[in-house]
Amino acid sequence: MPVIYLGVEVEPVHWNGGNLSVLDQRKLPDYEEYLVATTPADVASAIRQMAVRGAPLIGIAGAYGLALAHVHGLDGKEALANLLSSRPTAVNLATALYRVADAPDPVAEAVSIHEEERERCLAMARAGSKLIKPGSGVMTYCNTGALATGGVGTALGVIIEAFRQGKVREAWVPETRPWLQGARLSSWELCRAGVPHRVITDNSAAYLMSKGMVDCVMVGADRVARNHDLANKIGTLGLALAARHFRVPFYVVAPTTSFDPETPTGSEITIEERDPGEVLGFGGRRVAPEGVSALNYAFDVTPAGFITAFVTEEGILEA
Repeated sequence: MPVIYLGVEVEPVHWNGGNLSVLDQRKLPDYEEYLVATTPADVASAIRQMAVRGAPLIGIAGAYGLALAHVHGLDGKEALANLLSSRPTAVNLATALYRVADAPDPVAEAVSIHEEERERCLAMARAGSKLIKPGSGVMTYCNTGALATGGVGTALGVIIEAFRQGKVREAWVPETRPWLQGARLSSWELCRAGVPHRVITDNSAAYLMSKGMVDCVMVGADRVARNHDLANKIGTLGLALAARHFRVPFYVVAPTTSFDPETPTGSEITIEERDPGEVLGFGGRRVAPEGVSALNYAFDVTPAGFITAFVTEEGILEA
């Protein structure tokens, strides 16, 4: 079932019984193309290669991927291990996979995980919108909408709901290097929802805060440790530091499925390192000199003390 919110229809994954259709997010905003995954390995590949991304949606896709093993009589343990390793930082993937693995009906469990995530997103959008004052300029980061969740979104869902209520003057969307999830994906969703916004370079964010152009920051989460340290898209820590310095509220919108009580602090969270080529090139063309290497962390950790409040489907949790 597609997500229809403010007249916007977005369906990042669709279960067809014997296969899973995945909107290839690498092609957006130019093309809306779907990949067809018929095996757990296909789903794991789509996750690794960023065709499907966003912590909650990775969990949903992984759940359907493991359901495919059941449907086609494939080795469940092998499928589980492969899917678990596809992206290690977000906790949603492991939680969803173990639920499906332990369920008497894996397909029904995967569908339930998807439906539950939709309901969580709606609840977060309604709760989080209460934090936004009328006439606000709201900064977000990466992509946290329907493309990342399968519902109306986490942080982006809050912004869209607050806009519906007449509270958002403008959204600020950092491009989010190196995959440009902000410039490509968040802007695509905001355009479809009719939300006024401007894309900015990542290194413009602090300057906008210094000029009083940002009333609050809303980000998502890939994993929240027991002490409320936050792992999120690389660059989140820099936004939190700037927000703290300029006294801009910094809100984290995340479902309870992103909270990991088994991880004591952020220092224990596994931080994914991706291909250096993602940093050394752009648009399929190398831009750095030959022979130069790169370090490409996909996530960073923001200390709990920098977070003003969490928004979950259960309400607002002061940090």
